[in-house]
Amino acid sequence: MLYWIGCAIFKLLFCATGGISVTGTENIPKSGGVIFAPNHISFTDPPVVGCCCPGRQVHFMAKEELFKPPILGAMIRGVGTFPVRRGSADRRALKHAIGLLQSGKVVCIFPEGTRSLDGKLGKAVAGIGLIALKSKAPVVPVAITGTDGVLPPHAKRLYRKHIKVSFGKPLFFTDLYESADSREAVKETGSRIMEAVSILRNGISSQA
Repeated sequence: MLYWIGCAIFKLLFCATGGISVTGTENIPKSGGVIFAPNHISFTDPPVVGCCCPGRQVHFMAKEELFKPPILGAMIRGVGTFPVRRGSADRRALKHAIGLLQSGKVVCIFPEGTRSLDGKLGKAVAGIGLIALKSKAPVVPVAITGTDGVLPPHAKRLYRKHIKVSFGKPLFFTDLYESADSREAVKETGSRIMEAVSILRNGISSQA
């Protein structure tokens, strides 16, 4: 219930700051485990992705520092967000993500591992490739533009900017699943995901 209340509040908030255009929701599987893989340019990206996913709760992997303030930590845990320790192989977070996917949940993982402060796409960290290969869940690339205008880096208030979100067709890695423990396979999976995100983002950026 808390999750859906939060989605409703954020929808109203983003409507007031310029609105959101969403395309490609037909590419989101209606059931079963699925990984969302969006580019990351603002702290507003998680609620934007959650608001734009019709009918399915999204579980977010987020840096563990966000869970340290007691009130904030309790709130984000309450909507299904779980912590990951950045800069190392956090086996607990990986296991939790795979468990959610195997139980048919939607898990959002920002493949770059952190926000891009200049808007450019970075390389995928190993985590998303490993989770995609171990779980065999489809990966839906997600492109976001405009959120860095709504809440730029280091800003202390929201600004008016129209947001665009596009969900791409699910990606499968059938040629790599048997090599899930291979660093090369994990790296290749991450590269394919980022390439799909890049193509999707270029598409919505070119729209008038």
